[in-house]
Amino acid sequence: MEAFVSAVNDVVWSNALIYLCLGAGLFYSVLTRFAQVRHFKEMCKLLFSPNTSEKGISSFQALAVSLSGRVGVGNIAGVAAAIGFGGPGAIFWMWVVAFLGASTAYAESTLGQIYKEEENGQYRGGPAFYFDRCLKQKWLAILFAISAVVACGVFLPGVQANAVGNAFTQVFGDGTMVSTSFGDVGSFKLVALAIILIVLAFIIFGGIKRIANFTQIVVPFMALGYIVLALIVVFLHIDRVPDIFAMIISDAFTAQAGFGAAIGWGVKRGIYSNEAGQGTGPHAASAAEVDHPAQQGLVQAFSVYVDTIFVCTATALMILLTQQYNIVGELPAGQFIVQNVDAATEVGSAAFTQMALFSVFGGFGEAFVGIALFFFAFTTILAYYFIAETNIAYLNRYFKGSIPLVIVKFVIMFMVAYGMVNSSGYIWTIGDIGVGLMAWINILGILAIFFVAKPALLCLSDYEDQKKKGGKITFDPVKLGIKNATFWEKRLEKQSKDTE
Repeated sequence: MEAFVSAVNDVVWSNALIYLCLGAGLFYSVLTRFAQVRHFKEMCKLLFSPNTSEKGISSFQALAVSLSGRVGVGNIAGVAAAIGFGGPGAIFWMWVVAFLGASTAYAESTLGQIYKEEENGQYRGGPAFYFDRCLKQKWLAILFAISAVVACGVFLPGVQANAVGNAFTQVFGDGTMVSTSFGDVGSFKLVALAIILIVLAFIIFGGIKRIANFTQIVVPFMALGYIVLALIVVFLHIDRVPDIFAMIISDAFTAQAGFGAAIGWGVKRGIYSNEAGQGTGPHAASAAEVDHPAQQGLVQAFSVYVDTIFVCTATALMILLTQQYNIVGELPAGQFIVQNVDAATEVGSAAFTQMALFSVFGGFGEAFVGIALFFFAFTTILAYYFIAETNIAYLNRYFKGSIPLVIVKFVIMFMVAYGMVNSSGYIWTIGDIGVGLMAWINILGILAIFFVAKPALLCLSDYEDQKKKGGKITFDPVKLGIKNATFWEKRLEKQSKDTE
């Protein structure tokens, strides 16, 4: 089974997908005239827009929900894996993916806002909705919705739970070994699993508002605390920082683990971490209450920076500055190119990060990573549930019934349990397949949308024009020649009646 999963992953994550992700980011960066740079100040300003309603959440809450998906295991264990298999140069390619991916995040999240719908008192949107309304390709919308439900409901939750389990074991040990149907599992890991399942069940049965309220507190707090510890590590090793950045950049092109390994692991872990182009970000973006679609597109572009430039770089610097890592070569398999720590240390886990903080802060640092990983992973699981729920809502227009959503809730909880007690490599590979499936469909779709209608670019130009003129920001899709944006058409019609 494991060999089959690896074979599927090799097909999904071929070089074609890696360069397609980079190409799509470059494509939208050029067409938006690098809006991710030009509008950086506007991004920061929009974060604290007070807009909210009974049906929608604020821009900051939408950012928190999307960040809960972006800031997760990929920022701690994923960065460690990128260094362990791709060398320090993989971090450079993660930066490239983030910089270019910010424009992709703008495009897909703006599309999510343009074509969002109001269903059962909530705003819903995402790739399935804009493939349906903009491309008028229902088959592609259904295909993405199914892939999102499978990826976020089945493949991806286990990755997050697995990292939490490994982190708890790293900090507390195994405890008493308990025999289960999955094999012998440490009692401490089972206690952590029970806590996750109880809290998870409470929140996912409460809807997007409960998820948003939880993530807007937890995500910023944990991300800030994590970055503060990283800054302390950097300060204590400040004399080595220039050499580390030089090594990252030079190794990106003459990689210790091979040039292809640096790009492959950097891009793969970068996309896994910041989710730009994956098609997950637009779901939270669509739930936001904003005056103009471009506003939330810019906010989501900023979230890519938070994820990779801030959190992932913090992890990388801690690992590299303290030299708590190994690098495994591709050929011959398993041979160390660089070995600084025990050979038994699992490359694909959060162990490098925990060891880096332990070397500076002792047991506190190791425990903090375990706690941070718990919250990062838990909020990511919540984000995955929200994405699965949104796509179930889309599919319900064709397959009526409330049973599928209930099934998804229990499947996610089962996969959390399954992922927590299984080996990292196998679970990460399953997660990679889920990410890759969504990325293939979404990136090809948003590129096709550009050639059909260019709505994301029209939105950006319209927003920029209104900002220059000053006054109240509004969005009129008909005026811009954007069809099937029925939510905004109805809103504009209602606003016109209210002013009469």
